[in-house]
Amino acid sequence: MSRRRSPRWIIYLAGTVVAVALTVSARSAIEDQAQPVHVAIVQPILGNEMSVGSAALLEATGYVVARRQATVGPKIGGKLRDVLVEEGMLVNDGQVIAHLDDSNALAALNYAKATLEQAQISEADQRPILERNKGLVEKHVVSPDSYESIKASYDHALTAVTVARAALAVAQQNEDDTVVKAPFSGLVTLKAAQPGEIVSPISAGVGFTRTGIATIVDMDSLEVEPDVNEALINRVRVDQSCRVTLNAYPDWQIPGHVVAVIPTADRAKATVRVRIAIDVKDSRIFPGMGARVTFLPDAKPGAKSRPQPTGVLVPPKRLSQLEMRMSY
Repeated sequence: MSRRRSPRWIIYLAGTVVAVALTVSARSAIEDQAQPVHVAIVQPILGNEMSVGSAALLEATGYVVARRQATVGPKIGGKLRDVLVEEGMLVNDGQVIAHLDDSNALAALNYAKATLEQAQISEADQRPILERNKGLVEKHVVSPDSYESIKASYDHALTAVTVARAALAVAQQNEDDTVVKAPFSGLVTLKAAQPGEIVSPISAGVGFTRTGIATIVDMDSLEVEPDVNEALINRVRVDQSCRVTLNAYPDWQIPGHVVAVIPTADRAKATVRVRIAIDVKDSRIFPGMGARVTFLPDAKPGAKSRPQPTGVLVPPKRLSQLEMRMSY
């Protein structure tokens, strides 16, 4: 029976040899052109640690925040006459951004000016009388009591000038307070009031009284504040290098460093907040953007940086031959 089955094995073996020969012939016909194969070193991920290419201690997510921003409003309550800014506008330190209706303040200022002028006229009229009677009292022409009465009148006029000058300063300050200025240079991110609305430095509690006119952000003070797992906070230190990746630009890695570790933990999330300075200033970075921070380890003294492999060129024909050898 073995003699009857042997032709079948011979036929099967011959068919296999023919199939392998056809496969090798087909692959050899493919153009021998090198193709790039990219190589990357990948290390295992533990918790929220990661490392691809260059080693990283851990990752944390957070948001871009401004360390310096202000909602600008008036020092006194009143009706808005005009607003001179819009969202997205750059303003300079001290630039006028709005005016309140100053009709009442202007009337009080004019009254204070008139009062001061009247007091100065009275003081000017009293001065020569005092000087003349001073000489007469020395010559015993005028009694000392009369001289003291004249001097008291002059002192009263002089005091009235001082009081009127102080009242003018107050009225001038009230007039100046109707002009709202930018406290620092920055970008207007919110316009909260319109001309004709009532604004106040304190909340009225009812109605439509505004407490702010515009929000200004110092774009040079932008930082990232990620929440780091408190179990891994011992791997973060001040001045530690890191990479910041914005959710809006996932392929853009921004260099940064740790400014401070906020010395308090969030009980609900078991995290610690960290301040990350952005070393590159760019107009694409906005407050409130989501960000991912990768904390990098310190470079060891004397350690040489190992170049990362960028790729090799392997001809498809060589890959085919390698696959055939591995199959056997």
